Amino acid sequence: MSLALATLLYEWKRYSAAMVALAFSGLLILAQVGMFTGIVKGITATIDRSRADLMVLQPKNESLINSGPNGLPQRVQPLIYLNPEVTEVESLDGDGARWVNTPEPGKKAVVTYVNIFDVDPRPGSVTLPTDYPESIRLALLEPYAVILDKTALARLGTKLGAEATLNGKTVHVRGILENYPNVDQPTVYMSRDTLRLLGMGPKNGKTGPLMVRIKDPARAEQVRDQLNAASHGAYKVWTKPDLAAANQKALMGEQIIGIFLGFSLFLGLLIGVGITSQTLRGAILASIKEFASLRALGVSMGSLSKIVLELALWVGVAGMIATAVFTGGVYLLATNFGMPMGFPTPWVITVVILLLTISILSGIFSLGVLKRSQPADLLR
Repeated sequence: MSLALATLLYEWKRYSAAMVALAFSGLLILAQVGMFTGIVKGITATIDRSRADLMVLQPKNESLINSGPNGLPQRVQPLIYLNPEVTEVESLDGDGARWVNTPEPGKKAVVTYVNIFDVDPRPGSVTLPTDYPESIRLALLEPYAVILDKTALARLGTKLGAEATLNGKTVHVRGILENYPNVDQPTVYMSRDTLRLLGMGPKNGKTGPLMVRIKDPARAEQVRDQLNAASHGAYKVWTKPDLAAANQKALMGEQIIGIFLGFSLFLGLLIGVGITSQTLRGAILASIKEFASLRALGVSMGSLSKIVLELALWVGVAGMIATAVFTGGVYLLATNFGMPMGFPTPWVITVVILLLTISILSGIFSLGVLKRSQPADLLR
């Protein structure tokens, strides 16, 4: 075991402030990234958990973020069947509507705008999410039945079994979902037949994104390439993992989100270096006689500097472990309230690099204290 690591383990209390500062610097960034990624996961949950292997979008759409639900010509759907690997193609249609709940006596009505997505409740349908329980599938078979995520109940002022109106037509809340939140705007799910009964859905020969199932899911990339080669610019096919990554990238590329994350990186670096370097300086000053003893034994200043830098790196490693623990706690707390979170690998790597950079810079800024480790100080 190195001297730097042994020092950290034996005198960890002296370095705890630095570890906590590093942990909160990392948490500041990861919590925001996790929240923004969770927003995307909530919005695209129906697609991510569907039985589809491929998604077909408009050729100019680089993601589902800010792309609009209706845009593909309906004539595209039969073209996808020309590939012999394709077994099922269905559109994911949606709309928006004015929601008015049926308030309890003495309470005001909730009037708001909601997103709507349809689901084909046939057993094993490509648009039917794999985590829908059988009770939800059966509930969707009822005309004018709708289902909601549990996080939307309070916002919409409703409950299981209650009635409401969508664009003036009565609907019935027949099921409650979990893990389908939308923090931006409440989402209402219904069957394709109910969507049509409400007078909503595809218009002007346009349809929503197409969900495609193929014979062998392992060949998704090859079939994607085949379909794109045959599209002649009429559509663009994505695998679900590629589309999920594009959705996350599109959201992170939003200007306001970029500003938030950029400011968080700067703030985390500033606070981390400030607190960590001061903590290291204080800890080294408290151990200045030990460093002076090493000088008296013939240890060079260069070797002492390496010990301090290694100590700073170990503090950084401890800070990363604390960051993981704190981030895990935030993840569990958010999940408990129905808010999904996600931590893309590039951002995790970014935070690791940031914390190591803070540690190294703090170690460099602390090297000046070693000048006070003179052997003569042992005689005072």
